Amino acid sequence: MNKDLVLLVDDEKTLVKALTFNLEKENFRVEQAYDGEEALQKVFTLAPDIVVLDLMLPGLDGFEVCRRIRKKLDVPIIMLTARSEDIDKVLGLELGADDYLTKPFNARELVARIKAILRRSVVRNESTKKLIQIGDLQVDLLQHRVRLREQEISLTSKEFALLSFLVANAGNVYSREQLLEQVWGYDYYGDVRTVDVHIRHLREKLERDPGNPDYILTVWGTGYKIREDR
Repeated sequence: MNKDLVLLVDDEKTLVKALTFNLEKENFRVEQAYDGEEALQKVFTLAPDIVVLDLMLPGLDGFEVCRRIRKKLDVPIIMLTARSEDIDKVLGLELGADDYLTKPFNARELVARIKAILRRSVVRNESTKKLIQIGDLQVDLLQHRVRLREQEISLTSKEFALLSFLVANAGNVYSREQLLEQVWGYDYYGDVRTVDVHIRHLREKLERDPGNPDYILTVWGTGYKIREDR
């Protein structure tokens, strides 16, 4: 039975009640918060498995809540927005959100996205190598640790999942659509900009010169790959 804990953060109590009902039918445990301060308090005390976070909150808005969560935790975050402007979606992804939904949306779609995010496993089968070394980059798939030139690198859960998939398939080129399917899940409803944002974040953390990357390479017109060891 699914016992993952979902934290719903939204000041629309009718919506929260409806979403809680649908999630509990799917055997999720659900906690609610109705403003930004309450959301942060519950995130850091309850350690939910995933946070569903509205952008327009009283007090601290969703962007600031996401920013503060990301300073300490890599818990998956799905952002909710009542506006369809691309800038909101891009900013949410820049701050570390894993996905976003524009209101109004179907509760079943939210449930599907939550399941897709939670079920992604970094280690996809028993034959996967658990420690991968490429140049000065070392990725430990079992311990979820990344070291570069003997320094520990802090990644979000989705950044680690993306990097792990690429290093486990070093030298192979994957399109943005293929990476969405492999890392985010076949029923992920986001768009390819999600991949670009996460690739940029990885390059900023791993590359000496993100504009001229040595590890995460762009294959123009096709997609991305990790260089093979040399």
